[in-house]
Amino acid sequence: MTTPTTGDKRTLTLVEALAEIRVSRAAFYRMRARGQAPKHLKLPNGQIRIRRADLDTWFDSCEVQEAC
Repeated sequence: MTTPTTGDKRTLTLVEALAEIRVSRAAFYRMRARGQAPKHLKLPNGQIRIRRADLDTWFDSCEVQEAC
C-alpha cells in the first residue's frame, strides 16, 4: 500500500469543487442521488468535502471517446 501524498489528502469544500467543475449545488445533489457524483466525505456537522484526487478521478472518468 502506498502512502498518500500531500496533494492526495487535500480536500475541497463543496463550493470550491462546484466552482471548479462549474455545476450548481442543485445539479450536484441530483448527481449524488443518482450515484453519479464524485466520491465525497460528509463531516459530522453535515458539511461535504471532496478529496482533490477523487475529484480529478471523477472528472477524468467523464471523458468521452468520440467516433471519427
